Amino acid sequence: MAPKKIILDYDEEADVLYFTFGEPQEALTEEMGNIGVRVDPVTNEIVGLTVIDFLSGFKKRHQPLQIRV
Repeated sequence: MAPKKIILDYDEEADVLYFTFGEPQEALTEEMGNIGVRVDPVTNEIVGLTVIDFLSGFKKRHQPLQIRV
């Protein structure tokens, strides 16, 4: 079986990162903190992820990179 393509989409205004595995499709979402796991209700396969407060959450956990030359 060929690997599924992964589609990434970032909504800057809402600060939400969407991952879609394969073609977009109807799914149920299970929330786990700031991550929504999208599941196909028929196959129970994970078909996507939604990360809320993606960039602001990342910045809280990581210091900015500093490159010295």
